[in-house]
Amino acid sequence: MVFIVLITGIIYLILISWSWQNLGELEKSKKVIYLIAGIAISYVITLIVFQIAKGKFVIEEAEIQNRLQNMIVAIFTGINGMIVMPQIAKIIDRQKGEQVEKQEILKRIGIILIVFFVCLIIETGYMRDTQEGTLRMYQTIKE
Repeated sequence: MVFIVLITGIIYLILISWSWQNLGELEKSKKVIYLIAGIAISYVITLIVFQIAKGKFVIEEAEIQNRLQNMIVAIFTGINGMIVMPQIAKIIDRQKGEQVEKQEILKRIGIILIVFFVCLIIETGYMRDTQEGTLRMYQTIKE
């Protein structure tokens, strides 16, 4: 469990520092707002994907189910954030400096969202498999 928490912390440190760096010369307060909003949006999206992947899987003990959900959502929120946030931060920085035309911005954001959507589809299957494996381990330990 300590290993998982450590890896999750490293994921978030990378996410925050990468996004912060890509925001360039933006004011610190706006960078903080961007990071908080980005992580919050990633969390909500990841929670929705988890609920879709959860489907019919039910672990009888609610506390174990909650721990599993919190662990998976925390890890994948950071991963999902790393897929999107640094790239959008770079676009925001370039757009602020007016280095990129509006059409180019929309094209880049579209590509990022397509890649992100594909990742979410793959992630849904991975989350489902993780829950199945955890449920099997839980039932084996319980017996």
